[in-house]
Amino acid sequence: MKKMTLFLLLVSIYGCLKAQAPADTFAYKEILDIPYLESEVVQVDSLQRLHLVLPEGVEQPPLLLWIGGGAWSFVDRNVEMNLARKFAREGIAVASVGHRLSRGLFKDSTRTHGVKHPAHIKDIAAAFKWLYDHAEEYGYSQDNLFVGGFSSGGHLSALLAMDDRYLEAHGLSVKDIRAVIPISGAYDINNYYSVFLNHEDPQTRTFADTHVKDVFGDTEADFTDASPTTYMDNLSIPMLLISDHDLYNYTKVFEEKLRESGYRDCQILHVFNFGHGGLWRDMSNSPDSQTRRIMIDFIRRNTSY
Repeated sequence: MKKMTLFLLLVSIYGCLKAQAPADTFAYKEILDIPYLESEVVQVDSLQRLHLVLPEGVEQPPLLLWIGGGAWSFVDRNVEMNLARKFAREGIAVASVGHRLSRGLFKDSTRTHGVKHPAHIKDIAAAFKWLYDHAEEYGYSQDNLFVGGFSSGGHLSALLAMDDRYLEAHGLSVKDIRAVIPISGAYDINNYYSVFLNHEDPQTRTFADTHVKDVFGDTEADFTDASPTTYMDNLSIPMLLISDHDLYNYTKVFEEKLRESGYRDCQILHVFNFGHGGLWRDMSNSPDSQTRRIMIDFIRRNTSY
């Protein structure tokens, strides 16, 4: 039986929720460009690496595997480091993870080569396996590995937590993830495709092919395979689901599936006062981001000691 706990809908973070201020801040160290695959299986060496940001003076801190956004085509682990450092100052270790990229013709005519699903999620699963295996070496808690991401990273974080094939390929389980924080992602790829295909703007309609099909494949079956909503019955860990104003409708599709499934170990935060890029900039750069504070509090509440 699925765990039935609180299902919380937060309409706006301001005036509706007060997050706790940090008691201490910590120094941190950075270990950059760690390969998470054995050399014989690496395909794009510059991408299949991660950065570790580790708080100092914290015994076995929880760790957040963080996947940046970039439409599965322009993800850069380096630009996520401001966010990673802010979590580390709060006593939470972070791995900013890179992965192989799809071609990006919808944005850059020179981006003519790239991978398709499931290459991205296979990389994320491999990174999780590396982090699981090296917890003792780097001093963070193997029992408290969280996964989160923004935009395309939000999709990948949810997929890792719901489609058990990718971790099982490494001898692990979705239950080895302590909790998941998908932010401003697309979770039903058939719906995502149809939004572009039926858009009123002709140029945007072309993205159905030059973006969605370039990432996920050509068929409805491909889209279904890549959709976290396909795997609702597998959801078994706590989730903090966050959306921004611009991409609210994608999250709403996922929220409706959650309600239909009866799963309740989930909190949902709709941040209506930020658009897509604005929310990422607030989380990454603002010294007092309420969204980031809610994420930190969620990790602390779900950390086992």
